[in-house]
Amino acid sequence: MNSNIQSLIKQGEGITLEFKSAQNDLPTTLLETVCAFLNRYGGTILLGVSDGGQILGLNPKRIQSLKKELANTLNNPQLLNPPIYIIPNEIEVDGKTILHLHIHESSQVHSTRGKYFDRNEDGDFNIAGNANLIANLFIRKQSTFTENKIYPFATIKELRKDLIQKARQMAVNREPGHPWEGMNDLSLLKSVQLHQTDYSTGKEGLTLAAILLFGKDDVILSALPFHKTDAICRIENTDRYDDRDDIRTNLIDSYDRLMHFVEKHLPDKFVLEKDIRVSTRNLIFREVIANTLIHREYTNPYPAKLIIDKEGVRTENANRSHGNIQLLPQSFSPLPKNPVIARVFKEIGRADELGSGVRNIFNYYPYYSNRKPILEDADIFNCTIFTNDKTGGQTGGQTGELYQLTKSQLAVLNIIKDNPKVSRKEIAGILQISTSAVQKHIAILKQKNVIKRIGPDFGGHWQVTPKQ
Repeated sequence: MNSNIQSLIKQGEGITLEFKSAQNDLPTTLLETVCAFLNRYGGTILLGVSDGGQILGLNPKRIQSLKKELANTLNNPQLLNPPIYIIPNEIEVDGKTILHLHIHESSQVHSTRGKYFDRNEDGDFNIAGNANLIANLFIRKQSTFTENKIYPFATIKELRKDLIQKARQMAVNREPGHPWEGMNDLSLLKSVQLHQTDYSTGKEGLTLAAILLFGKDDVILSALPFHKTDAICRIENTDRYDDRDDIRTNLIDSYDRLMHFVEKHLPDKFVLEKDIRVSTRNLIFREVIANTLIHREYTNPYPAKLIIDKEGVRTENANRSHGNIQLLPQSFSPLPKNPVIARVFKEIGRADELGSGVRNIFNYYPYYSNRKPILEDADIFNCTIFTNDKTGGQTGGQTGELYQLTKSQLAVLNIIKDNPKVSRKEIAGILQISTSAVQKHIAILKQKNVIKRIGPDFGGHWQVTPKQ
């Protein structure tokens, strides 16, 4: 990584690369660059590097505070609208620490403090006073991200009022006083970009995302005749199937039916969360199913699948890939495929922040198998969760149950299993928590005799010691 960063710095600033000096505080122009990258092609920001490419580094005592301030800033709609979620990476170069921020191109047009910024060469330009440039941004986003496709002849009558009310109530139950509580249906839809203006024609209307989330079944099938998710169970009858659910409905009801299908055919495991036993099956497959529905490329006729067999559970869905890569919690940067749909799922409690799903899947998989999940980001996105352990050893799930580990302790344990030489600082970076919190979890794991340190703190390694 260091050599890659040094090579990047040598390239100098450009349309997708920006350096910012930041030792104790976030730069005042940071949001302008984030906004410009979101609105254009995306890009990389290196915090702790001067405009000329000199590595200045960040104040080590301020790094964790800067990361928290960054998360709070980017998730504040008063500062950045719509808000976003980014995982900054700590990178050490020549003995100095910098923060690496990768900004993906967004499907939405973003503003900061009411101003719109676009990227040109190595600068951020305020285009708030130019209606034509702003309109061109909206047109380009609508043509690139298909969830924004506008149906000008579709009215709110084509949507299910009961579903909108259900979503409103779910949001209020999750967050009392939620803004949706006092909005009428149309205002609610507009607040999350489900009703937009087509800047190429001037017409307004519901978007494809609105129809998929709240549309009546016949309206959905009129917009997307091939829309469906096929849930199949092949445990006994491997030639055909034991059970099947052909789902051709809105995304909210689709989620419920897929979760019911998983609950019907998979055994449950439990983990302690603040001294309460909770279902790891639901924790894992909540993320798997939400990911399948949120990040699908809906204009692709490839049918989405959820298949349960003797090996485990596999999902497949059409995808707008940015390269064939394996997703791992410590090395991937979350990419919003349908951020409008994702935001609605987040508001109603069906999903968390972008990127948390992958981390949760990897945190809880040991309760089913020692075999790591497979998440392949390709033209067909494939997620495989193994439930039939073939290692012959004791599964992580049994270890967790025997030791009564909490979610956070299990997350630390899983990282140590994957990389016995991992440092406390690296664990803190992966989990986005403080090093003192990591130290606390490690102390409990050592006290429970789950892990032990072999050799010195620097140069040694961890060893997992499961109970027999």
